[in-house]
Amino acid sequence: MVAIGERVLVLGCAGAGKTVFARRLAQSTGLPLVTLDQEYWQPGWVEPDKPHWVAKVETLIAAPRWIMDGTYLGTLPLRLARADTVIFLDLPRWVCLWRAITRILRNFGRTRDDMAPGCPERFDWKFLTYIWSFPSTHRPRVVEALHGFPGALTVCRNSRDAGSCLAACERKR
Repeated sequence: MVAIGERVLVLGCAGAGKTVFARRLAQSTGLPLVTLDQEYWQPGWVEPDKPHWVAKVETLIAAPRWIMDGTYLGTLPLRLARADTVIFLDLPRWVCLWRAITRILRNFGRTRDDMAPGCPERFDWKFLTYIWSFPSTHRPRVVEALHGFPGALTVCRNSRDAGSCLAACERKR
């Protein structure tokens, strides 16, 4: 059984399908979608300073209802404290890497609609390395942060799980 509340975090490695999942969930539930990549990045792939980013996240999570797509470990504790539902797309590294590479090739040089303006798709070794190292470096931090989460937690380990989760959410509405 998949329980969906009013403030939903969709977490996972880059390439796991967070944005596609969150978009479909927003369409089926009517909850407003917040894509953290759009909020975080500034034109030219410039990162905001930490105090500005934290303030922005605090403003975003203050809204009464949302689906928030993005892992962003630095602000995960803030977002978890406000969320009532977490969906963790815990897919295999090779799936995430394959999806990211195909997305790069498909959109190279263009800014995707789920990305901040002025941030065209590019080939970035640092990004691909992040995906490769996610299971050993970042995933344990996500799992630790989720330990004891009092809300509804769903972990999808493959695309079939994610599809079943979405189908269950759509049936409930």
